[in-house]
Amino acid sequence: MNSARELSNQKSRASLELAQLTDSVMELLLKTKLRVHLKPVHQLYNMCFSTQQSADAKKLIKRFNATIKEKDSELVTGLFNGFEHPKTPIITAQEPDNIQCYEWGLIPSWAKESSIQNSTLNARIETIHEKPSFSGILHQKCLVLVDGFYEWQWMDAKGKEKQKYLITLENKEPFALAGLWTEWKSPNGEFLKTYTIITTEAKGIMREIHNSKLRMPVILTEGNERPWLMGQTKGDLNLGLVTERV
Repeated sequence: MNSARELSNQKSRASLELAQLTDSVMELLLKTKLRVHLKPVHQLYNMCFSTQQSADAKKLIKRFNATIKEKDSELVTGLFNGFEHPKTPIITAQEPDNIQCYEWGLIPSWAKESSIQNSTLNARIETIHEKPSFSGILHQKCLVLVDGFYEWQWMDAKGKEKQKYLITLENKEPFALAGLWTEWKSPNGEFLKTYTIITTEAKGIMREIHNSKLRMPVILTEGNERPWLMGQTKGDLNLGLVTERV
């Protein structure tokens, strides 16, 4: 009985925290200042399945006031396609002073194989506490370190023509997306640490850009990064983002 009551209380607290975060995200991007540049489209993906991380280790250490473990010291930079399940830099709630490289595409501890990763690149904030892949790890928050992400705008009703946008801070500095992480033991005994990026309803200019799915990643201000890890996120998460058609 006590276990059932405690589980119910945990779910209630998680739902309240996520509801508060969702409310504050709604103000995101309502007052952004945009710059637009044109380049041809080469490759298309949907949702938040492509990110950019071009900062070197020194820059990430300074920006996030964290160290990098020796095994992760050689960071891979560039454009990341989630469906390739790259290892990219994150910071976890359990080790908030360390930058580590985990694989994109969360594999729940109960999964029998890794193929589930293709459907767990993103986690919808509205239903995250209900989904078996995420509901048991809401305390395992992380910061996904990027300096840009890509979204695609449909130029016609059926999406036959699309325009790719790169979304960055105006100063091009690194920032953090909200995420969750976990550890999975494969059938051959290998341990793999993976993560997912949390998404929310697109607001402001992002509704114009990602006009097919109307989604966007949850973007944290510098002041909300540690509170997010500690489960204390409050207030406006607004960032001064700019968009670049690429």
